[in-house]
Amino acid sequence: MTETVALIGAGAMGGAIGARLVQTGTPLVVFDLDTEKVAALVALGATAAPSAAAAAGEAKAVILSLNAPRIVRAAVFGAGGVAEGAKPGTLLIDMSSIDPEATKTLAADAAAKGLRWVDSPLSGGIPKAALGELTLMQGGTAEDVLEAQAVLAQVASNQTRMGGPGAGQTTKLINQVLCGLGFLAVAEATALAEAAGVDATMIPKALKGGRADSALLQEYMPRFAARDYRRTGRIDNMVKDLNGAADLARLTHTPMPLTALCAEVHRMLTAAGLGGEDQTALMEFFKGPRKELFE
Repeated sequence: MTETVALIGAGAMGGAIGARLVQTGTPLVVFDLDTEKVAALVALGATAAPSAAAAAGEAKAVILSLNAPRIVRAAVFGAGGVAEGAKPGTLLIDMSSIDPEATKTLAADAAAKGLRWVDSPLSGGIPKAALGELTLMQGGTAEDVLEAQAVLAQVASNQTRMGGPGAGQTTKLINQVLCGLGFLAVAEATALAEAAGVDATMIPKALKGGRADSALLQEYMPRFAARDYRRTGRIDNMVKDLNGAADLARLTHTPMPLTALCAEVHRMLTAAGLGGEDQTALMEFFKGPRKELFE
């Protein structure tokens, strides 16, 4: 992708996406209210814009990486927002994780202003963004999604159109249900292994190739065992996503008892002041023996 792309939102995830785009040759213009975050991307070769409108005016496609529907709406339709500066037909790619119903409304409002919308939430986090190996689930017209996939080709190794506007966000909620339950299961299994005197760091090797094996087990059980709390995600963001899944469950009359329990554990940790920590901080819920007891 050699045409200029705008990035609105240069936080942890947006910054990682922006860095990868710049490093792989995409001309990038960026806007964020936090000038230090913008400066970090400018140091890599991006161009700073004074507003979202100005950034959008220079680009054929605009990537949004924000944290809530109201923030996305303000960034696009508020004063100085994307819609003020974007040329007719500009493609907006929302990589935020927000609820499907809000996305459908945002996409319709964008269309009313002559703009195109693709929801493209992600899985894989900062490490996969740096490698260009994100998994993206997308909603929008077939033509618009195909164009978005070309824009995002350097940051993703797996992109799938799931349907119309909101379908990507629905799929992301399903992803988060699986991840949230998976993180909790691996943390719980780690705690049991430690309490029983088994070296939890050996379990991924022992189970490799079996039915219990997974990428999550291989990556996270060693981190759980080591109490490696380096941040690649946030517990409070998982709460947001699991709350979104609960809203969708109510809307579709779908019982989700395990997800409800998982969300409650995450809320308890957030209430205890651990909302900003990585998923590995789930071990604080179990308070099991430390790894060093077995060394």
